[in-house]
Amino acid sequence: MLKGIDPLLTPELLWVLAAMGHGDDIALVDSNHPAERVAHATASGRLVRMPGIALPRIAEAILSVLPLDHGDDAARRMAATGHPDEWTDVQREVQAAVDRARGRAAPMPGIERFAFYEAAKAGFAIVQAGDNRPYGCFLLRCGVLRT
Repeated sequence: MLKGIDPLLTPELLWVLAAMGHGDDIALVDSNHPAERVAHATASGRLVRMPGIALPRIAEAILSVLPLDHGDDAARRMAATGHPDEWTDVQREVQAAVDRARGRAAPMPGIERFAFYEAAKAGFAIVQAGDNRPYGCFLLRCGVLRT
């Protein structure tokens, strides 16, 4: 049992986050994402399932312990096919969680759907939410801790 840790951060998810290093990406994806297949290609081969939990809430929990990398591409989103500049509700909600964690606004660049799958495969692990809203797929890049 740990004190001061968000209760959504399960032992498996905490292991993934603690094992990540500077520059590693974690993919936070919706329930429609082919997460099982993609997770096998990641550095850790891990898929952490969080059924019934909405994406913004999971992002908030992860960002309570994960330092985001510097730069405006530390958080990215899957762009809507045919409408890359449009933002879905779930994207706006996760953007708000990212902004709170960073202490400033920094819009997430969009990544084309199939390019997102490839970027997720190159990441460290996949976290799959129970959220089925379309285009609820994000990459968060680990930064460094400074003392």
